[in-house]
Amino acid sequence: MLALSAEGILPKIDYAIFADTGWEPKAVYSHLDRLEREIAKPARIPILRVTSGNIRNDALDPDRRFASMPLYILNKDGKEGMTRRQCTGEYKIKPIKKKVRELLGYPHPARIPRDVFVEQWVGISTDEFHRAKDADVRYMRNRHPLIDMGWSRSDCIRYLSSLGLADTPKSSCLGCPFHGNQQWRNIRDTSPEEWLDVVAFDAAIRQGNARANASGNRLLGQAYLHRSRVPLDEAPIDHVTAAEWAARQQNLDNRASVVEELETGVVDGCSPWACRGAEPESAQGDFGLAS
Repeated sequence: MLALSAEGILPKIDYAIFADTGWEPKAVYSHLDRLEREIAKPARIPILRVTSGNIRNDALDPDRRFASMPLYILNKDGKEGMTRRQCTGEYKIKPIKKKVRELLGYPHPARIPRDVFVEQWVGISTDEFHRAKDADVRYMRNRHPLIDMGWSRSDCIRYLSSLGLADTPKSSCLGCPFHGNQQWRNIRDTSPEEWLDVVAFDAAIRQGNARANASGNRLLGQAYLHRSRVPLDEAPIDHVTAAEWAARQQNLDNRASVVEELETGVVDGCSPWACRGAEPESAQGDFGLAS
């Protein structure tokens, strides 16, 4: 959407917002810098980087409140479960809403008049039209330009490829429990330093987040990043799942850029409006904003 706006295919947006969890892959930060340098600045579109903190550091800091990640739990009786997912709301939606209020001139707790709002662009393509929903606050009105244009995911990839941006990575926490085996393999095989980081984090959260442990509220079971509920460096990430095979088959006739993206394991990402592994949380947010 940023590139479409910068090229004049879509109307000029006033701002683009990136909600930074503080624990994105290095490739995401590098790509964001490139977008700002090559796309946004020449078009005079400011990219605003907002954050609520570093999700990794917060989870391991006993003095910090932590909005829980959806960790996989193995209870003492052998039953499986998951911790509540609060991270999208805290580290994506909350800082975007705070910035939008500031841009409108009504920072919290000021009341925003009914006729004051932003038009917020949500980057959902036709493949996921069911996720196109209204915002839950009056001062943000959602629009879905890609759906309006009839663009699918493949259309987006072809367009990015034409701009030399075929290697666009998906934004998500480095250690997101909703990673599939492809994504874990991609981290292990292409970025050893980041792999060691997520393996260490996986071990560190075995009894839950540090603040809960410090207050005596340890998990009754054990927490893991991988759905197999074994330590990440022992998890069966080389197993090709049925969903992965289906995705490969579905894209056999598509262009090489689509196949390449599947093979690098970045098909799924995290966004303010919908987390890859669950239904959207109540609030909405996104990258492109126009008055």
